[in-house]
Amino acid sequence: MQSFCHVAKRGTMNTLADMRASVFFEGDHAGSKVSRFWILISLASVIAAAGVVADSDATVIGAMIVAPLMTPILGIVLASVVGDRTNLLRSWVFVVGGAAGAVAIGYLVGLTVAAPVVASTNSQVAQRVSPELIDLLAALATGAVGAIAIVRKDISDTLPGVAIAISLVPPLTVVGLTLESGAPSESLGALLLFVTNVAAILATGMVVLALYRVGSAERQVVDEGRATRGRSGAILTSIATLIIIGIPLTISSIGLTDQELLEGSVRQAAEPWAEDNGLTIEVLEAEGDDALLQVSGPPPEPDTSGLVDGLERAGVDPDRVIVEFIPAYELDLTR
Repeated sequence: MQSFCHVAKRGTMNTLADMRASVFFEGDHAGSKVSRFWILISLASVIAAAGVVADSDATVIGAMIVAPLMTPILGIVLASVVGDRTNLLRSWVFVVGGAAGAVAIGYLVGLTVAAPVVASTNSQVAQRVSPELIDLLAALATGAVGAIAIVRKDISDTLPGVAIAISLVPPLTVVGLTLESGAPSESLGALLLFVTNVAAILATGMVVLALYRVGSAERQVVDEGRATRGRSGAILTSIATLIIIGIPLTISSIGLTDQELLEGSVRQAAEPWAEDNGLTIEVLEAEGDDALLQVSGPPPEPDTSGLVDGLERAGVDPDRVIVEFIPAYELDLTR
């Protein structure tokens, strides 16, 4: 592969100086970049927390566009590839500090809300507390796009789309909101989603910049062997982190798949039984090894033998299904 510096001369690539200016907090305008970051991360966190509380997709997407966390994360990628330890440390400080600030703002917004903000009552929370392997796949692809966007001028305008595709600030505010609501397990799930996204961006970003040989000419001036070892070590560390993160994601994916299969089998048996008895299925959800089936209809209690037969035909142990019957009465308002 040709060196990055040679390809950059063709005009389709940003120079290394351009890339440094876009993701590093250095130079004559460092002060304005720093203040811009903290202003945007604070406002994005407020918007994201408000969007989660209001259960508004549009508001949460707006927070994703405003959030500036992608910049220091890509700064970590570039600093690792070119061997810039100062900017590597500085970028990590902004990522960790920004993440902590977003969690704190989420917690503070939660204090202003009377009802708990948890997965059972809020779809925005539910989307972010049970990450799966598919989330890792999406993050890997998004990280690759983000890295290419800072290298190539002709796709740099895709960065707003990258900001929407990757979920960074919303899961952090969910961490704060669920902590305040007394749901630490959900907080850990949202934190895992954030860490997954960051690790994926770092891994694919470093690979992409290495393939483009970003900074290769600069490394020839210094100890090339030491720089190459440092770059390889950073890439291997990121890949190892992805493997470690993949373990809980795999467990979560398998668990959710089992629950979806159980729900599907119960529904297959419950729908014809409910129709035959004039019942309406109000709730059908699986949690762990069991499923809850909540139905409503006119009294008396329906005969469940048909449901039991249907569950057995579907391969479901009836003991795994909890049935709740809600009697429904018609009231004559003219009397």
